[in-house]
Amino acid sequence: MKNIEEINRESIKRILTNKKIPDFFSGDTIKIGVRIVEGKRERIQYFEGVCIAKKNRDINSSFTVRKISFGEGVERTFALYSPIVDSIKVIRSGQVRRAKLYYLRDRKGKSARIAEKIKKKIGVDLQKHDETKKEIGDIDLIKEKSSTKEANLKKEEIKKKKK
Repeated sequence: MKNIEEINRESIKRILTNKKIPDFFSGDTIKIGVRIVEGKRERIQYFEGVCIAKKNRDINSSFTVRKISFGEGVERTFALYSPIVDSIKVIRSGQVRRAKLYYLRDRKGKSARIAEKIKKKIGVDLQKHDETKKEIGDIDLIKEKSSTKEANLKKEEIKKKKK
């Protein structure tokens, strides 16, 4: 006989085969695609805001998103594994020190902003690294063949391409 935890795990696995749910936390700005059925037609409406709370409870997991719409604060709570939630996309990661950001309800304007989390680049893209080496090699060849003025012009062109 199966217990409730096993049933919940199986349900979550079945749901995750159809859709991908990214890792997000409180303070992240996320964009949720919500399925709306109007008569026979179905459409997706996007709700973008700051995640102010997340509750991890297996199949009953939920999260609350807050946004300011026409000067009025709007909060919406979504079930994480609900069929109504079509897609979730993380727009930017916020740097916060709390799990629940209910204090944002009392704030307005600039005081309600959340600092962005800076992600460090750990790996170096090898293809770009090889291209840079090749361009430097081209500069060395130009220096050998021609005057330094032409080499400096070529360096400037390469720098502009990188920008």
